[in-house]
Order: sequence, then structure tokens, then C-alpha cells
Amino acid sequence: MNLASRLAAAQGRPVAPEAPAPTPLPAPRSATPAVLAPPTDALTRLKDRVAKALFERMGNRMNDPSLSEEALRAVVLGELDEVVEEEKVPLSAEERARLTAELADDVLGYGPLQRLLDDPTVTEIMCNGPDAVYVEQEGRLVRTGARFTSEEHLRRVIDRIVSRVGRRIDESSPLVDARLADGSRVNAIIPPLAFSGSTLTIRKFAKDPFGVEDLIGFGTLSPEMAELLRACVEARLNIIVSGGTGTGKTTLLNVLSSFIPDGERIVTIEDAVELQLQQEHVVRLESRPPNIEGRGAITIRDLVRNSLRMRPDRIVVGECRGGESLDMLQAMNTGHDGSLSTVHANSPRDAIARLETLVLMAGMDLPLRAIREQIASAVDVVVQLTRLRDGTRRVTHVTEVQGMEGETVTLQDAFLFDYSAGVDAAGRFLGKPVPTGVRPRFTDRFAELGIAVSPRVFGTVEPRRGWA
Repeated sequence: MNLASRLAAAQGRPVAPEAPAPTPLPAPRSATPAVLAPPTDALTRLKDRVAKALFERMGNRMNDPSLSEEALRAVVLGELDEVVEEEKVPLSAEERARLTAELADDVLGYGPLQRLLDDPTVTEIMCNGPDAVYVEQEGRLVRTGARFTSEEHLRRVIDRIVSRVGRRIDESSPLVDARLADGSRVNAIIPPLAFSGSTLTIRKFAKDPFGVEDLIGFGTLSPEMAELLRACVEARLNIIVSGGTGTGKTTLLNVLSSFIPDGERIVTIEDAVELQLQQEHVVRLESRPPNIEGRGAITIRDLVRNSLRMRPDRIVVGECRGGESLDMLQAMNTGHDGSLSTVHANSPRDAIARLETLVLMAGMDLPLRAIREQIASAVDVVVQLTRLRDGTRRVTHVTEVQGMEGETVTLQDAFLFDYSAGVDAAGRFLGKPVPTGVRPRFTDRFAELGIAVSPRVFGTVEPRRGWA
């Protein structure tokens, strides 16, 4: 007897004989594939009833600050056992375990997203309303069978996330950036701004951060490129990591920061703390959004200015996206060498143009030439990350900022990605970063500081001309 029949028997209704399964009709062209169809089995319907009763019984105890996570879990599981018993539905041990686990996820965790958060192969989770949940796995987007029972169910999970970090989301403040307890970055936006239902995006936080050997293994970096970048960090060159959304800028910034010698005071500044520096002497600063009255905001720019009074040896800004770029460049030009940051751009040339635009956002009436001179004297190296068509993330340029020629900031590539090798049978690029053969001018600084770099780093190919 299946679960539906046992439910009917338990409720005193006649049990219909089990008929053979009917021949399925062909699905219309626009129908959702069967593997993505929302679950409609009897256990799911039972779960919905039990969840509703459980939330009614728990009431305000769900938000009781005096209850620890362990105490709250014990209360919830105790109430859950009573609610299931009141249903008087005969359940097998497997069905009861599944019901308890899913309800515990709904009440104490993040509902249908919990198993995706627990899956180490999932790097990003995207909920486009309650019925469409996508994930990124191995660089590709995949729609999952996970779903929320309703818009209210999704909103309940969003509220749980943002309330745990002291934020709120409602019609007066319909979008929020937050983070989970493990550091994963969360963005939520609700109606009326989200037309098709509340939207939730979670970029997962790596419990074990990638190191330089991992990036070499993935093909993101070559050993020669990693050796050059290590020398650049040790020589206190100012480095900008450039790339599009989801190209791995923060991951690479984390790896570059691992090259900072011990014994230096590092100040990190981020919108939401993501960097996982392994050094001992690290001060981590995080910006703060305005409160419900629109007051109390602390911006990245405020933190950059404040960090200059904290005696930093290195300043690491998670991302330059506004007027703080001017303060960052001024810090680089006034003795705070070895600073690191990221910027959204599609090429080293675009990164320079992007920095120009961001400096203008500071509201200072500066001539464009003055801004470019500031950039050319502050930034030493641009590292360009690109997400290729096969989903892999590769460093496609390591570019030296050489200075100014007339009105133009001049750049010279030290490494370029070689696309000429083509792709394999699986569609993966076979190319790799190769040295251009040009020895950057900043290697003179390596010699002054006694930092050794292997001759193989720069290759033996004919030098290429710089480009402006």
C-alpha cells in the first residue's frame, strides 16, 4: 500500500484499488521538463500541513534571542514530533526521517536551498521566484528540481537570512545585501521591484579557500605567471585585478594576498567580508548600509579614508566601484605601496578607463589628464581575468602600466592567453597563458630588493611592442 492509500485509511476514507499507471500523454512544447516538475506526492502535501501547524505552535519562539541555536533546534524537533503524531499518519522510518529533515531545514535552515548550500560542487544559487531555482556547477548554469511551496515560503527564508545579520527587507527597503554565517554573499530583492516574485542570489563561500596551487591546477594561472605575481606582491607593487562578474576576482585577490609576507599590518575593506587572509595581523573592515531612516551609512570611501589613520602596511579593497577609487589611488601614491583591489572591466585598457570613470564619481572637478597621471603613477600591474565559453576562468593578461605618453596611459603585456591551440572534444580550451618575451620595467625593482625571478618566467619569444 502506497503512502496515499495509508493516508486515506488513517482518515477513515475508502481506499481505492491501485490501478495500473495510465499511459502518459505527450507534453506540450512549452511544458517544463519532467525532471523539473514540482513534487506533488502525498508526503509533500503532508509536509505542507505539518509545517503550517509547526509554525503556528512555535509562534514568537522562532525569534526568541534568549534561545541558542541548539536550544531552538531541540524545541523545534520536540514540537515536530508532536505535530507528526497528531496527524496519525503511518509513516515508514525512511519517510519519517525525510519529513523531519525537510521540516528542520524549513524551520532552522534555508528550506529547499539547504541541500544546495551543503553541496560542495555548487558555487552559486539563484532563485527567480519560488518555482525557478538555478545553480552554477563547474562554471555552467543548471536548473534544479528544488522549489518553494509559495512566495511566502521564499520570503520566510529571505527574512531568516537577513535578520541573522541585523538587516531587514520589506516594501520600504525592498533590496538587501547580506551574508550567511559561513560568509556566503547574499543579495535579495522583493516585489514591487522584483516583478516575477522575490529573487535571491547566493554566492557560496569556500570553506577551504583556494591557494595558488589550486589555480595552477585549474589552468587559471601558469606556474610562470604565479612566480611573477608572487614577486610583484613581495616587491610591494600596486595591483588591480580586473574582470567581469563571476570571473573569480575575489578568489584571485585572496591568492595574491597570501603572498604578502608575515609581519605586515594588512587592512581589508569590503562591502561584505569575503576575503580569507591567512596572515596573523589583519584588520577586516566592512561597510554598512543606511538604516530605515536613511541614516548611519558607512561607505567604502569612508573606510578607505579611515584606514589611512590605522598605520597600514597594505590596504586591500575588495572592489573599487565608486568615489573611493580616488582615495585608493592617492593612498597608493603617498607611501602605501603594495595595495591590492579589483575592478569590473573586460580588458586592461577597459580597467584604466573604468578607474577614470570611478575617480570622476568622487565629485572632484579634476581634468582628465590629471586623473590619468594619478592612475599611471599609482597602478603598477593589471591582472585580467576572463570567463571563457567553456566555463573556465583564466588569467588572460598580466599587463604593466608603464606611464604616460601624451594624453594616453601606456600599457605593456607581460603575459597573454594563447587561444590558437583550439578546443578539445569536450569544448574546453587547450590554450594557456604564455609570456610575451618582454621584460617589464618593474623587474628593476626586483633586483633592487633582491627578489629572484627565474629567466623562464619571461620566455624566449621575440619581444612584442607595447600598446596604448
